[in-house]
Amino acid sequence: MGYANSSFSASSSSLFTTQTNNTDNPNLQKARLRSRSSSSSFSLNTTHHRQPPHLHFRSSNVLPLRSSYTRSLSHSSMTVKAVAKKEEPLHVMISGAPASGKGTQCQLIANKYDLVHVAAGDLLRAEIETGSENGKRAKEYMEKGRLVPDEIVVMMVKDRLSKPDSVENGWLLDGYPRSLSQAIALKELGFEPDIFILLEVSEDILVERVVGRRLDPVTGKIYHLKYSPPETKEIADRLTQRFDDTEEKVKLRLNTHHQNVEAVLSMFKDITIKYCLLPIWSRQSATTLERMDIHALRAFISCFNGQDANGAFDAHSIIINGNASQEDVFTQIDAALTNLLEQRKSSSESMVA
Repeated sequence: MGYANSSFSASSSSLFTTQTNNTDNPNLQKARLRSRSSSSSFSLNTTHHRQPPHLHFRSSNVLPLRSSYTRSLSHSSMTVKAVAKKEEPLHVMISGAPASGKGTQCQLIANKYDLVHVAAGDLLRAEIETGSENGKRAKEYMEKGRLVPDEIVVMMVKDRLSKPDSVENGWLLDGYPRSLSQAIALKELGFEPDIFILLEVSEDILVERVVGRRLDPVTGKIYHLKYSPPETKEIADRLTQRFDDTEEKVKLRLNTHHQNVEAVLSMFKDITIKYCLLPIWSRQSATTLERMDIHALRAFISCFNGQDANGAFDAHSIIINGNASQEDVFTQIDAALTNLLEQRKSSSESMVA
């Protein structure tokens, strides 16, 4: 069971009555009645008791779907204001090991849902480029495959999520939080996701992706020497490799990721969906829950979650062929986000009815 703040608009003449004291000035009573019968639209914020949604998305965001996101203000008590209705924007967190495909998925998600893409790694690398003291400290940790201290990263992320475009349009937080302490710090600052997406990819696939990854410093485009080589020799000659994209360093980063990810998931377990990519089923396209043997699914999920293969099935895990395209993966993520927005719309309509 949960409670959610919801907002809807209606004509004041159909929703509200005016109580007057018999000792009130008659003129004041007439003025109140005239105000009550006006046709202006009011926004009513109240608290509703409702059933939790199917995938347990955060109940405080049960609001209708819209085409342009703006932020709404919630109140602990009922208030009436003659203002236009505003709705809560979408907030998404996505996590995954290095080279799990977060960057590509973030671009696809941000473009479709008009979200501000905030990548913690990009914020850190920008700070390193400035040569600041924080940047120098961050580089030392990153070169060792260790997490950058919270006092450096948390405020960077907080400042970016607080900018007007993030507040009004919603945000997609990429690769952060990476530890339980970071997740707690964000929550205390008031930043919580509606859905937490985890990309799980086998280590063999990840190492191959990282070692072959290259960056075009002119366009910012990411290439892979094997899977997505540069279009021309001119581009190939100017490609660079990130200082932490070596096999030795990526294995250190993978170890750090695996040590911390389960603790982070404990904060968002009710709103997490895992997309698990395996280097099998090579002749199939995107392989999902509905098209696989349930015992194979349990056996696979157990290796990621440390669960008994014969135990309870995790319905929030979706298996995808490791050879599937990024478009196939996005199709699955898009379905979850679409479902979330449809639940908001359905819940809002049922409350109004």
